[in-house]
Amino acid sequence: MPEGLFSPIHLVIILAIAFIFFGAKRLPELGKGLGTGIREFKSGLNELHADVTEEKPAPTVEQPKLVAAQATPVAATADDAPAADAPASADAPAAAQETL
Repeated sequence: MPEGLFSPIHLVIILAIAFIFFGAKRLPELGKGLGTGIREFKSGLNELHADVTEEKPAPTVEQPKLVAAQATPVAATADDAPAADAPASADAPAAAQETL
């Protein structure tokens, strides 16, 4: 006896029950509808697979040309030097709290 979920005798019993339940006139219509549904499903899968695998050209984005800027050195002035009486960075939070 074949191992598996459905042996040939199981299929015969299922077909006999379907024949009794639906009748001889209705079984061909059910088979035709089932076949049509399976065909439409397979064609939909094939279209989806074709759309996914279809190579689409990548959009071309023109890269902007970079122009090197010529920087001139700037000499440090007395205004740029830190003040001697300015608080150190560690004292900055304490000074901020005092003003509040």
